[in-house]
Amino acid sequence: MAPRNYSAVFRDRDLAVILLLGFSSGLPLALTAGTLQAWLTVENVDLATIGVLTLVGVPYTWKFLWAPLLDRYVPPFLGRRRGWMLLTQLALAAGIAGMALCSPRTDIALLAGLALLVAFASASQDIVVDAYRTDIARREARGMAAALNVLGYRVAMLVSGALALVLAAGSGALGGVGWRTTYLLMAALMAVGAVATLWGREPAVASPPPRTLEEAVWAPLREFFSRPGAWALLALIVLYKLGDAFAVSLSTAFLIRGAGFSPDDVGYVNKAMGLAATIAGVLFGGGLMVRLGLYRALMAFGVLQAVSNLAYMALALAGKSYPLLVLTVGFDNLAGGMGTAAFVALLMALCDHRFTATQYALLSALAAFGRVYVGPAAGYATDPHYLGLAWPAFFLGTFLVALPGLALLRALRERIVSLDRAPATP
Repeated sequence: MAPRNYSAVFRDRDLAVILLLGFSSGLPLALTAGTLQAWLTVENVDLATIGVLTLVGVPYTWKFLWAPLLDRYVPPFLGRRRGWMLLTQLALAAGIAGMALCSPRTDIALLAGLALLVAFASASQDIVVDAYRTDIARREARGMAAALNVLGYRVAMLVSGALALVLAAGSGALGGVGWRTTYLLMAALMAVGAVATLWGREPAVASPPPRTLEEAVWAPLREFFSRPGAWALLALIVLYKLGDAFAVSLSTAFLIRGAGFSPDDVGYVNKAMGLAATIAGVLFGGGLMVRLGLYRALMAFGVLQAVSNLAYMALALAGKSYPLLVLTVGFDNLAGGMGTAAFVALLMALCDHRFTATQYALLSALAAFGRVYVGPAAGYATDPHYLGLAWPAFFLGTFLVALPGLALLRALRERIVSLDRAPATP
């Protein structure tokens, strides 16, 4: 890429909009999960009820089922993508404000219903924000678009998670304003997404949206599976971050039980520093992708992801070592963040712009397969009553699990390179 075009990527207004939309996507998540659980716990709601209310997060898992509706139907204002974004953001603001006006002690059923509404609207916003980012980002800017989306999302999760807890129940200058005021403030912060939606431009449409709902459901599948190597590409989506997912699934348990660190140590290093390293990784990876291109970035960052698992093996062999803990956690999260930037760019590149909402929702659901289902396998592998692998052997195994994905990526090199040569979005 010419230097002029390279620098132009970082002056793109669309990227600023994507950053703000990432914040809008991440904000509601904790408000129906960890922050809501904290509120219910403080209000002495019984644990059985709290456990049942974790089910309000189900819409995030099944959002691909109604994604075709967001491809098929076009709101009468702002266009197909921005119109749906604004509608979901208004629904979120109303739903979060409604939760603020409920009491967990007397209005638990209403609070649960509103939390489910917020989760549904949030999952729907995720669908259309993913589609918007995919449609609007120019080919050379996909990596930075992915990175800035993750950055906005992570910052929002801190705001609606840690900051919300401090505001609601903490002490000092910021704390103690109460749960109602905190949730009302979070509802007001949805204005960030609305402003971004109004500021952004509607993606240019090369072809009209699906004419019928049946076409919106089946045409994305027919289009994808008509491509050469479609099944191999799906396998790559599952395998690319599988080794990383295996290692991360038990990393906290290993650091506490296997390496002997205290929960405080893990909290400060694995959570706080790990988050900072992940954000640095996605930004650094997104910036590098502008020069490397999609295939070389996927390969380089995938190798780093695999090697970072060996750092855990080294820590398991060395025992309790604070310098090695910092190095391991920092390296793992930095490499994982870089891999995430490239992987999200791959999902964006695989979408046909006629069916972006549906195809991206389906591909991202498939990508979550590893994260969801490797946990039990990792547990059985390390449990002394089953396979009983020692920690060094387990982390060596996670490195080996990462290799098939890299081998498949190498086999699909020409296909991935051709994705990077496809015409950019107008």
